[in-house]
Amino acid sequence: MEDKRDWIKIKERDTVAVALEELKKGSIKIVDNRELKLLEDIPFGHKFAIKNIKENENIIKYGEPIGHAVRDIEVGSHVHTHNLKTNLDDIISYEYNKINSDFIKEDIEKAPCFEGYIRENGKVGVRNDIWIVPTVGCINMTAKNIAKLAKNKYGNLVDDIVPIIHDKGCSQLGNDLESTQKILAGIINNPNAGGVLVLSLGCENNSLEVFKPYLGEINEKRVKFLVIQEIEDEYEKAMELIGELVDYVSGFKRESVGIDKLTVGFKCGGSDAFSGITANVLCGIVNDEIVSYNGATIITEVPEMFGAEKILMARAINERVFNDIVDLINGYKNYFKKYNQTIYENPSPGNKKGGISTLEDKSLGCIQKGGTSPVVGVLDFGDSITDSGFYLLNGPGNDQISSTNLIASGATIIVFTTGRGNPFGTPVPTIKVASNSSLYNHKKHWIDFNAGEILEEMTFEEAKNKFMKELIDIASGIVKTKNEEYGFKDISIFKDGVIL
Repeated sequence: MEDKRDWIKIKERDTVAVALEELKKGSIKIVDNRELKLLEDIPFGHKFAIKNIKENENIIKYGEPIGHAVRDIEVGSHVHTHNLKTNLDDIISYEYNKINSDFIKEDIEKAPCFEGYIRENGKVGVRNDIWIVPTVGCINMTAKNIAKLAKNKYGNLVDDIVPIIHDKGCSQLGNDLESTQKILAGIINNPNAGGVLVLSLGCENNSLEVFKPYLGEINEKRVKFLVIQEIEDEYEKAMELIGELVDYVSGFKRESVGIDKLTVGFKCGGSDAFSGITANVLCGIVNDEIVSYNGATIITEVPEMFGAEKILMARAINERVFNDIVDLINGYKNYFKKYNQTIYENPSPGNKKGGISTLEDKSLGCIQKGGTSPVVGVLDFGDSITDSGFYLLNGPGNDQISSTNLIASGATIIVFTTGRGNPFGTPVPTIKVASNSSLYNHKKHWIDFNAGEILEEMTFEEAKNKFMKELIDIASGIVKTKNEEYGFKDISIFKDGVIL
């Protein structure tokens, strides 16, 4: 990567560079040992041409096409949505062309360790919470009230008591209801929840009778159920059950385990042009580090793989996984088509303002979070990771929904990169990583880690070491994330169906 103080060229073959600060028209830059005069003001995070680009010629960033020029673009010109258009179009066919991976597995005995809670099923949590999970949204306030009462009485005996609030579970039909059930079951089975109180109203579509089978084998000491229409005082009974859960949960103590026991979900939100240069690349390096020691990692946001999916497909560990990735990508494209929506109507207005021009531009930056390790599996909504390695997970780019999907698949920590900022957090520690120092300095009550230092003095190796220390401190409960400090612990469940 060729790096200058006020601009950056990411890959050798790129035909654009990215401004690290606002660049003025007429200023002279030395690019590839040649003088270049800027013909326009270039906003912070935006691209400028470092060679003449002909109409219909591909524009290269990250070493890959991010679209084509809609007219001739002169060297030194601003390159953005006014003169760049996506190359992507509809559903396409793919061929299995596996790359020869040189990914190296490390000696698990040398894995860095953290202090976690080893559950009876062998999974390891990084928090020892009690979660209150309604099967239906109309009893959300009941869950909140119970959590408040329980915190007042038992709050010093567990890490937290969290109401898992959502608006689903009733008037849903078919596959839509089933996806809600799978997501809620995955959340209940997340090892950060030492104990869970499942609240049912009693008349909802997602009644306990139909929901319980999605939970699999139930540890009755860990999961309690309460149907509130069936008793006179739901608060009194709930406190009795939570008392039993507290007795069970407080028996767990932190023990030293290797990072092979971590399951980390990676996502991005409110991205800017530096997300794919700093924060997401750092995530990819950390992702590889965890996988090299037999840990488990997940990325999701399927629409933000469009345009970069062939890179992921080439990393499939075998042809079955390759076919699963094809189904993942084309299945999501068909979801767009089902509702007569343009498949490539992305990125968002905020992304564009931050300098991202096309979905390829966004996707190539997005998948940097996946590092270089082989893809060992594809997960659908609510599917839980059962082994180590790097996984892809079905779901949208929406921050709340994609984060919820990660928790339901077993992520005990989420690493959330952002260039424009987002205070959102989940019931599991959600580590916010800023792509630029300006955001970090402006929103320190949102952001946990500053990857913007990579644009300044810090090397990627130094950033990785610093981040891994913070990750381990967070996993061990030594440090709380900003979302934990400020009480951002929300979920949102994907919906795709009829409401009665």
